[in-house]
Amino acid sequence: MAELTHGDAQDLLAAWKRGWETRNPDLIVDLFDKDADYRPAPFVEPLVGVNAIRRLWNEIAAGQTNVDFDAENIWVAGRTVLVSWHAAYTIAASGERVRVYGFTTMELNEQGLVTRLRQWPVERMVGRDATHKIDGGEQ
Repeated sequence: MAELTHGDAQDLLAAWKRGWETRNPDLIVDLFDKDADYRPAPFVEPLVGVNAIRRLWNEIAAGQTNVDFDAENIWVAGRTVLVSWHAAYTIAASGERVRVYGFTTMELNEQGLVTRLRQWPVERMVGRDATHKIDGGEQ
């Protein structure tokens, strides 16, 4: 089994960033094996399979705007990527700004697709996004 390189992990997280920031679920789903196991938080049941992962990312794309994501530290162990990261987004329906920081592990198969993902996110509201217009033109 070939080990991943740090560059492989950077490429994976660059694709994750593109998918989340452009709110494109296809870019995210393309990173996963068809039978992947995805746990978005420690105490929730995992999502299993790309259809479940797509449903989650369709909801995320519909509910968020003005997304920023950055990987802070990246480690590679065998075929596992570990990353500490931070992000921010605006809740589309309310204009509230949310900051998130977290830690993620991604186990990849030989084809470079994620087979198992675990996240530990911490979110907090930080105010309103003054640049965001809520549906109906309100600000």
